[in-house]
Amino acid sequence: MDYSANFAGKVAWITGASSGIGAALARELAARGALVVLSGRDEARLAKVAGDCGEALILPFDVRDEAALAEATAKAIGWKGGVDIAFANAGISQRSRALNTAMQVYRDIIDIDLTAQIAFSQGLIGHMAERGSGALGFISSVAGKVGVPMRTAYSAAKFGLAGYADALRGELSQTGVSVHTIYPGSVATGVARNALTADGTKRGRSDKAIEEGIPADVAAREMLDAIAAGTREIIVAQGGEKAMGELRRTPDALFDQVANMVAKGYMEKLEAAE
Repeated sequence: MDYSANFAGKVAWITGASSGIGAALARELAARGALVVLSGRDEARLAKVAGDCGEALILPFDVRDEAALAEATAKAIGWKGGVDIAFANAGISQRSRALNTAMQVYRDIIDIDLTAQIAFSQGLIGHMAERGSGALGFISSVAGKVGVPMRTAYSAAKFGLAGYADALRGELSQTGVSVHTIYPGSVATGVARNALTADGTKRGRSDKAIEEGIPADVAAREMLDAIAAGTREIIVAQGGEKAMGELRRTPDALFDQVANMVAKGYMEKLEAAE
């Protein structure tokens, strides 16, 4: 049985853990017996979440600071001798028309939502593959399945994160490390309030869809139940958003086909041809 079916005693590291989905995942993981590592920029807010999580390690840093990330990775691995599950969750959304949006907004969102999450994963995959076990959870979005107006930068980053996760899943398919891509729809968090506008300033107000969205704790339970069941592509949404995500769901047979290519030496053949 894959270790991820049982979170008890496992070390789980979550970025963006000070609020929203990240905080809900931390609390739910702790309730299931996991030892949580909490990362984000706001140490005080992380400490508040940690207060609900039993034994926890707080590692505050900006996900764009690769030196700080490397230091945090060493501390996370060293805390209990390894990281069993990691959630690349840190991110920021957008509410602006492409016609009006400054290029710096695209750079900032892609840097935070895509590049920094890849760097987070890259620091752990060698460790997990060497141990022959582990799980990586990438928080994409239904907007990473279906391009959503007013979110061109966000959709670009979340589509990219899903692509990285899918390719990585194939590469790691023979190592014992599982990869799970999670596509939330509207979840009741501060994501819309904190979204960037056309000039890069925070929006400062929420959306009706977000306010009436899935409670974060309910979404977190659904995500973890799906990971425990071994689901590779996890759509956590309701109504029309769920329908849109399901229309773009990747068939499991395709994931299996890629894993079979790797099992038959696809990567070694490419490397030998270089």
